[in-house]
Amino acid sequence: MRIARERDWTLKLYSRYRNSAGQRVRIVLNLKGVDYTYVPISEVGSDAYREINPQGLLPALETDGRVLTQSTALIAFIDESHPDPSLVPADPVLRAEARAFAHFIACEIHPINNHRVRDYLEAAHGWSTDQTLVWYRHWLKEGLSVLETMLQKREKKSPFCYGDEPSLADIYLVPQLYNARWYGLELGPYPLLTEVDAACRALPAFDAAMPEHQPDFPKDASQHGR
Repeated sequence: MRIARERDWTLKLYSRYRNSAGQRVRIVLNLKGVDYTYVPISEVGSDAYREINPQGLLPALETDGRVLTQSTALIAFIDESHPDPSLVPADPVLRAEARAFAHFIACEIHPINNHRVRDYLEAAHGWSTDQTLVWYRHWLKEGLSVLETMLQKREKKSPFCYGDEPSLADIYLVPQLYNARWYGLELGPYPLLTEVDAACRALPAFDAAMPEHQPDFPKDASQHGR
């Protein structure tokens, strides 16, 4: 049983404009109507940031002097401390499907395409940037094909992944598709995913969390970081 904490939280989110895990957390904070301070981090491996988060990863969420890490844990914390609106469907089966969809992105797609993996392939094995992009696109295509099939197998089609309101599934999907577009992946083969993505991006909570609406988004859009 979830119990909402009857208190106000002062939240500081350490992230970066194009940090997909951080984008997930921004979406959740926006959906819940929770105020927070956005702190852009340009060098995640710096000693200064590791003083804040020893993992050296983004995002991190500071509350009352405590620093919480890992986007899935942060989303659970926000959902438990601010339970409305719910991030999962009411139906238990749909709830499990939404969680499985989100976890597939977080645990199967994101880790092997993470910039640390691609940086290692280049630094330790001499791969070129083009070679790492082939790696990235291969595994992303594999993953998106699975997600498209998961939506095809729904009992009934809905505006969002699993229902009439956005859930964890949508929160994880939108940043992943942003990354896909950033790296030039053709999304035509995934019509259900892109339909859901469009429905989400029409919502203020999702739109405000987009990378281009963050204060550290580069003025020159050609400055595509990794």
